[in-house]
Amino acid sequence: MSQLSDKRVAEVARLVDAKKDASIRLSDEIWAFAETRWQEFQSVDAQIAVLEREGFRVTRNVGGIPTAFSAQWGAGGPVIGFLGEYDALAEMSQVAGAVEPVAACDGGNGHGCGHHLLGAGAMLAAIAARDYLARHDIAGTVRYYGCPAEEGGAGKTYMAREKAFDDLDAALTWHPGPYSGVFKYKSLAVIQMAFRFSGIASHAAASPHLGRSALDAVELMNVGVNFMREHMPSDARVHYAITDAGGYAPNVVQANAEVLYVVRSPELADARQLAARVEQIGRAAALMTDTQVSIEFDRACSNVLRNGVIERLMMDTLEMLGPPPFDAVDQAFASELTQRMTEADLRECIESYRGDPGELGLSLRALSLDDEPGTLTGSSDVGDVSWIVPTTQYLGACYAIGTNMHTWQLVAQGKLPAAHKGLVHAAKVMADAAVQLCVDPAHIEAAKAEFAVQKGGRPYVSPIPPDVQAPPARAASLSSFEKEKV
Repeated sequence: MSQLSDKRVAEVARLVDAKKDASIRLSDEIWAFAETRWQEFQSVDAQIAVLEREGFRVTRNVGGIPTAFSAQWGAGGPVIGFLGEYDALAEMSQVAGAVEPVAACDGGNGHGCGHHLLGAGAMLAAIAARDYLARHDIAGTVRYYGCPAEEGGAGKTYMAREKAFDDLDAALTWHPGPYSGVFKYKSLAVIQMAFRFSGIASHAAASPHLGRSALDAVELMNVGVNFMREHMPSDARVHYAITDAGGYAPNVVQANAEVLYVVRSPELADARQLAARVEQIGRAAALMTDTQVSIEFDRACSNVLRNGVIERLMMDTLEMLGPPPFDAVDQAFASELTQRMTEADLRECIESYRGDPGELGLSLRALSLDDEPGTLTGSSDVGDVSWIVPTTQYLGACYAIGTNMHTWQLVAQGKLPAAHKGLVHAAKVMADAAVQLCVDPAHIEAAKAEFAVQKGGRPYVSPIPPDVQAPPARAASLSSFEKEKV
């Protein structure tokens, strides 16, 4: 690395450190709000307050979504977008700093995927990148996107369909995790649909012949899909949850029942084919039970396209920065938590990320960019942005190795000093990558060239049909009963 590069990275790091306290406070506030998909109003207001103080121009209701917004500084030059998230998970309340599951609030929500860190860290990176460009009078536009409902909502997919990201030259984001490195893992495209069956109620003993059971239809559909599993690709996934079993009285034929299906596959086209088969099974179940079925498209995400050019910029910065500054106190807590994890949890985490089996606690070793990527068989609406503009995700160590997503252990660590240090460290990596893209536009040209090859001439087509509104807009025209369903 050149002395000039070292100097730039050091200056960007100082700019991040100068603003980190406000971002850490913001992260902790959002952790406490723990607002789930489409309801992140306090989290949005808290972020906007910081951004307006920093001189960013804020646009609310991006894509027609009340909890989506953007904040911009600058004009002309490369347009660099930072993607932030801030939604929590339902019923994942957990006491911070505990080493056993203890709900902070019965039935409450919790940040079991670290989005409180994600949003605050991406915003800190945007502010620091702006500060560097302004100080050196470098042309460029910095834009932070407040993206709601990543968990089960696909907020970015709705925003992408409304062309919110079309004028970007590059998009950067990150995700908290147990390791540091580039987020190089394969993701799955996803389609989610609700199947609502309606039949005829009757007395199950006195007049069963008059009833038509919606719950029977749900059960038959689930059986049919389970038989389908033998005849679908092994890297695809199908999950379901019965969201309405029709009531609690077994002596009443259930007139209404509902099941929610999630279909995943490495490519969106394959996910669509599987979803069509699931739809056929749902309609067949209605025919077999003499009931009616309505199918409501809920959400969808595309698979992620990686960009090696920007990944290498991030890795170069990470190598110059070194690991997050975890100390002995941080490691002691991580070790205590790790001792209470099962061998299966530890093995799953290490193998999924391609981590070093000899390293436990908080990771101080960056994952190699050149290793064969693992597969985290989840989905993310970052995928839709990655089909529109060169996009790269950083993976930032914030949690003890062995901590899996969507667990109480992750919520418990979300406000600890180690998580804060991981947030700040990730902001430095992302901010410096943005600065490099603006300082040398050749990086952007190379990223776009690779992006074109990755797409192979395939245009971005939103996986969400044009007539499907985001749930907040959809709910505005529904009855109170229907709103509860949304």
